[in-house]
Amino acid sequence: MHKNATLIHDVSYEELISLFEGLQNQITELKQKFEPKTPTEYLTRNELAELLKCDISTIHNWTKKGKLISYGIGNRVYYKRNEVEKALLRFNQ
Repeated sequence: MHKNATLIHDVSYEELISLFEGLQNQITELKQKFEPKTPTEYLTRNELAELLKCDISTIHNWTKKGKLISYGIGNRVYYKRNEVEKALLRFNQ
């Protein structure tokens, strides 16, 4: 007998198949809903100005007006890339 063998008693073949099918359905459902978590990318003011092709003073003004949300540690200022992308407005065509 194998070291890691498991014996199943008092379970019919049909019940065992049903259990495995249920497990397979749950795994399939999890795979469909699974979204890997991506780490938050933080940008400095200079990186953001370069990304948006504008001046740092523009970044400062947009932050003061509430168009951009800034985060900081000490006297360092950062912006979350996904929030900046959400802040971009679509123009009507």
